[in-house]
Formats: sequence, C-alpha cells, structure tokens
Amino acid sequence: MTVQERIEETINTNPVVLFMKGSPEFPQCGFSGQAVQVLNACGTKFASVDVLQDPDVREGIKQYSNWPTIPQLYVNGEFVGGSDIMVEMYQKGELQSKLSGTDG
Repeated sequence: MTVQERIEETINTNPVVLFMKGSPEFPQCGFSGQAVQVLNACGTKFASVDVLQDPDVREGIKQYSNWPTIPQLYVNGEFVGGSDIMVEMYQKGELQSKLSGTDG
C-alpha cells in the first residue's frame, strides 16, 4: 500500500482526522496544540496521526491535500484546513456546524 493509499484509508475510515505533530495529549508544535484545543472545545471525538512518527506520511499528506503545512483537519473525507482556518471557522460557528454531522 502506498503512502497516499494509507492516508486516504485513514481519512475515509475516520469521520474526523487531524494530521498533526505529536499527539493530542502532547502536541509537538503550537499550531497542532491549537488545533487540538479547537476540536476539544467543539466536543468532537477525533482520530489523530502523528506525522513526526512517519516522514513518508509527513510529506505525503502535504501532497495529498496540496497544502504545505501541518496540522491538517479532515471531516467526513473533506480537507478543512490548518489551525488558522480551524480557529477562524470556530469563531464564526462554522466548524461546529461541520462537525455536527460526525459521530463525535
């Protein structure tokens, strides 16, 4: 299975996935920490992938989304954005609406 196939499988099998540096318990960068805080504030259960554990995934996810930075949030198979976009959507109430269609 290629890296792209592994990424796609992860995105398709989890309603909410955050590709991040570190784990939700121990984020390894401020942006990943901010993304976790926003998801927690929404009360959403989410899967996470630590890109620092797998350099192939770290590069592969950037190609998959055509987005140069991490973290990256996917909801119901759709790329939402990084932490800045997540915060902006959260402040407008848009992220909560998008997440309401998940099992979280």
